[in-house]
Amino acid sequence: MANVLNPETESITLNTELEIPTLEPATELETLESLDQPSHESTSNPDTAQVVEVPELDADTLSTKSVEPVAEAALQSAPLPVAAAPQSEHPAAAESMDDFSAALEAFEREQAAEAAAVEAYGDKIVQGTVVKQTDKHLVIDLGLKSEGLVPLDQVVDHTGAVKFQPGEVIEVVIEREEPESGYLVSYDRAQRLRVWDTIEKAANDKTPVIGTVVSRVKGGLTVDIGIKAFLPGSQLEIRPVRNLDGYLGQQIEVRVIKLNKKRGNVVVSRKELLEEDLNSKRSATMEHLFEGAVLTGTVKNLTDYGAFVDLGGIDGLLHITDMSWGRLTHPRDLVNVADEIQVKVLKFDKDKQRVSLGFKQLTPDPWLDASERYPVGAKVHGRVLSVTDYGAFVELEQGIEGLVHLSEMTWSKRLKHPSKLIKPGDEVDTVVLSVNPTDRRISLGMKQLLENPWENLSERYPTGAIVEGRVRNLTDFGAFIEIEDGIDGLVHVSNLSWTKRVKHPSEIVKKGEKVKAVVLGVEPQNRRLSLGIKQLQPDVWESFFATHRVGDVVHGKVLRTAQFGAFVEIAEGVEGLCHISEAGDEGDHSKLEVGTDHDFKIIKINVEEKKVGLSLRAVSGHEASRAQVEHYKADTHKHPVSSSTTTLGDLIQWKKDSESEGE
Repeated sequence: MANVLNPETESITLNTELEIPTLEPATELETLESLDQPSHESTSNPDTAQVVEVPELDADTLSTKSVEPVAEAALQSAPLPVAAAPQSEHPAAAESMDDFSAALEAFEREQAAEAAAVEAYGDKIVQGTVVKQTDKHLVIDLGLKSEGLVPLDQVVDHTGAVKFQPGEVIEVVIEREEPESGYLVSYDRAQRLRVWDTIEKAANDKTPVIGTVVSRVKGGLTVDIGIKAFLPGSQLEIRPVRNLDGYLGQQIEVRVIKLNKKRGNVVVSRKELLEEDLNSKRSATMEHLFEGAVLTGTVKNLTDYGAFVDLGGIDGLLHITDMSWGRLTHPRDLVNVADEIQVKVLKFDKDKQRVSLGFKQLTPDPWLDASERYPVGAKVHGRVLSVTDYGAFVELEQGIEGLVHLSEMTWSKRLKHPSKLIKPGDEVDTVVLSVNPTDRRISLGMKQLLENPWENLSERYPTGAIVEGRVRNLTDFGAFIEIEDGIDGLVHVSNLSWTKRVKHPSEIVKKGEKVKAVVLGVEPQNRRLSLGIKQLQPDVWESFFATHRVGDVVHGKVLRTAQFGAFVEIAEGVEGLCHISEAGDEGDHSKLEVGTDHDFKIIKINVEEKKVGLSLRAVSGHEASRAQVEHYKADTHKHPVSSSTTTLGDLIQWKKDSESEGE
C-alpha cells in the first residue's frame, strides 16, 4: 500500500485545565436568577454537610453585567452543585455563601474548559482508548466528562468484524456533543485528515495507490486506501464485471480520479491502470507478432469452439481444430484457464488486430508417415473413441484414428449395432486393412484376429450333406438359413420345390422356422454356401422320364389354358403342354377346358428343360400306330437319336424311311 497511512500529523491529547476568569460574588447571585426553584445539592466543601434553603431573591438586587456567556451556557445545561443561601449578615450565612461561590466557580471553570476543548480540537485528531462495544457504537474514553461514540460502520472490515478491541488506542475527530449520550466522534474523518494530503498528491501526480475492497455499495465498491473511496463498477475492469462480490477482501491497485476535500469524497479507478498496462503490453507484442511466429500466451477464456489466448495486450483465437491432431470434444480436454502455453501464429490481421493461433502445428503431422508406421496386415492396439451405427473409431495414437466397420467386427451376421460388442473407452486389438494418408483414413478389422469359419467349411459341410438351421431372412430370390454362428446358406427360390412354381420363399418357409437342407455347393473364397430344400425329396421329373417315352399315351387333367394351348397335369408334380394345333381337327380346341380329363399322346420330351409335349388329336389314330411307336423305341438303340428330343415328326420320317426300304 502507498504511504498514505503514515503521515507526520501528530495526535493530540485533550487538556481540560484551561484558565477561566474568576467570577465576582455579584455574578454568582446573578446566575441564580435563571433558576425557577431552589436546588438542593451538597457543596464542594467537605465541612459543609447541611443543605441551606435559599429564599426568593429580589430581581433588583442582582446584576447581570459581569455574567460570562460561557458560564451562563453552562448553568443552563447543568444543575448547580450547591444550593443558594439566603442573604444574611450572620457569620454562618456568610461562610455558606463563600462555599457556594467556590463550588460555582469550579463548575463554571470545568464547563468552560470542556466547551473550549471541543471548539479548539474540532478539526484535529485526538486519541482515545476503546472502552466497550455496543449495538451501534464503539465507546471511547477521550478524557472528557463524557465518553466518545464512534459508529460501528466506520470501524469494521470487509467481513463485518470490528477492527478495535477494548483497551486499544484509536484516533478520532470530535464532531459534536450529544445532549444525553456523550460526544459523537468520527474515525473516518480522522483517517481522511491523516491521509488527505498524500491522496491529494497521488491524484495530482496520477500515481497509483493500493487499497482493500471492504464492501459493496450501490453502483460499485468501497475501497480502503487509508480512507474509504468509491470505486464505480464501470471502473473496475476493462470489460464489464457481473459479480462484484468476488472482489471483496482483495487488495487492488487504483488511481484517484476525483476528490472533494470539503465533502471528504474520493473516487478511484482501476480500469485506467489496466488500460495503460494493456496498451503498453500491446505495443511490445506488436513488435514480435507476425505469421509463423511462436509466442507464449496465457489462456484467458474457453468456449465450445476454442480458447482465447492473451499474447500480451492482444488476444488470439486458438480454434479447437488447431489444438490437436487428434479429436477433442471440448478445449478443456487440452487446456484450462490461466494455463501458459506456446502457440504458433497462423494468421494476423494488423488492421483488425485479429490473430489466429495453432497449437498442433508445433508438432509434425502424424499422417505423413502413417503408411510406414501402420502397414497393411499389422496388428495394432488402440482405444475406442466413439461408436456409430456403421462402426467404431479407434485411436491408435494422438491424431491417428482408424475405423472398424460393422462388417469387420465379427464373422457373425447377427451383430445389429457395434455397441453390442464394444463401447467408448475400451482397449481393443485390431488389424490394419488399408491406409490412405491423403484422406487421413485407416481401415481396421477385428474379426481377422478370430478363426475364420469359412476356411474349413468344405470339410465340415461337403456337397450333398444334410444340414439343419434356422431361417434368418427372406428375400425375393430365396431364403437365408443360418447353419452356425457366422455361416449363412442361401436356398434359391428354384430349389424350394420340385413341382410348385414358387414366386416367393414365404410360400414354402417362414422366418425363424427351423428347417433342413442339402448342401449344393461351397465357395469359401466368396463366402457363399448354396443349399436346397427340394433335394430332400425325389425328383418327380426324373421318375417320369425314366418310365415314359415319346408316343406313350397318358391320362391328364387340364389345369389352365392359354392362347397357345393348355397345361395338363400328367403325373403328380409333372405338367405337359398341349399346343392348340394338337387339340383337334382344324384347330378345334373345345375339349381343352379347365378341369376336363383326356388321354394325351406324348409327342415331345426335353429332359434338360423338363418339358413334355402332348397331343390330343394324335390319340384318334391319325398318327403312327402303337406297334410302330414301340418299334421306333427299339430302333433308337441302333440309331444315335436322343430320346430327350424325339418328336412325332421323327416318327413319321422314320416310317417313310422304313417303307422306302421295303420297296
